[in-house]
Amino acid sequence: MLCIISDSHYAPYNIATEEYLLQNKDDDCFLLYRNEPSIIVGKHQNTLSEINSDFVKAQGIPVVRRMTGGGTVFHDMGNLNFCFIMNNAEDTSWTFEKYTRPVLQVLHDLGIDAKLEGRNDLTIGGKKFSGNAKMTYRNKVLQHGTILFSSKMTDLSAALKVNPLKFTDKAVKSVQSRVTNVSEHLSTPLDLDDFIALVHNYVRSLYPEAMDYSFSAAEQAAISALVDTKYGTWDWNYGASPKYNFSKAIRTKAGTIEFYLNVSKGKIDTLQIYGDFFGRKDIDEFAAALIGVLHNPPELLQILQNLDVASYFGDVSPSEILEGLF
Repeated sequence: MLCIISDSHYAPYNIATEEYLLQNKDDDCFLLYRNEPSIIVGKHQNTLSEINSDFVKAQGIPVVRRMTGGGTVFHDMGNLNFCFIMNNAEDTSWTFEKYTRPVLQVLHDLGIDAKLEGRNDLTIGGKKFSGNAKMTYRNKVLQHGTILFSSKMTDLSAALKVNPLKFTDKAVKSVQSRVTNVSEHLSTPLDLDDFIALVHNYVRSLYPEAMDYSFSAAEQAAISALVDTKYGTWDWNYGASPKYNFSKAIRTKAGTIEFYLNVSKGKIDTLQIYGDFFGRKDIDEFAAALIGVLHNPPELLQILQNLDVASYFGDVSPSEILEGLF
């Protein structure tokens, strides 16, 4: 087994690392990493319906779609992520017990009564501190999870707070749970770096052939290339969302404007606009200009800046219209 502690805190890079290991290493692998504030979205989710776009934009938080299903999670430097990538063609079950057991054992050794509850959550006193997801690839199993150790819960709540009335879709939705940090349950204070060492050393003890491993320059370049072509792109992180409907109303000097969008493969399929505004030009002409455009702020803003929006709506700026589309 290769035991890797990532020296990167950039979410697209660490999520890309999981795919690189899964597809390019014959060895069993155990990966630990932490990310700067970021949001990790499940493979089958509608990204925009899972995040607070205004908060994410203001804070410059990366949003990354992962390979596995399940719900959206918030990462920060107080959250430890672990990933097992194992050669085990016979492990076809969708139970999470085997690869969460090491985490639970470390916590039990620290005097914390942590449990695997439900399908894939680790809890302390009924509160969730770890969510886990799993996938198979050829003859391999990848299972990864989070460990809230000393995360900023206010940031977690703000980043994932979204108005559910804006979206109608069939995408997988995250289930909100009461959460807790491991550090709140320790009888003796423990630094996160020391906790990482405990988890790392315990997993190494389970696999006698385990060895610490660092990526070569060529491997780092390959992972970075995967970031450039996939995990750092709008097409994967947003555009790969399932088909969805979006609606929002804004109040402007020109009056109330309501937007209703159908989006497929990241592009606007239909757009209907209603309100009590007054414009000189036909609003259907304005809507037609946005059909086929990516539901992406930079793309739409460029289009809006090239349109005389005031002639369609009255005293409204392109940035106000953009606000109504997200």
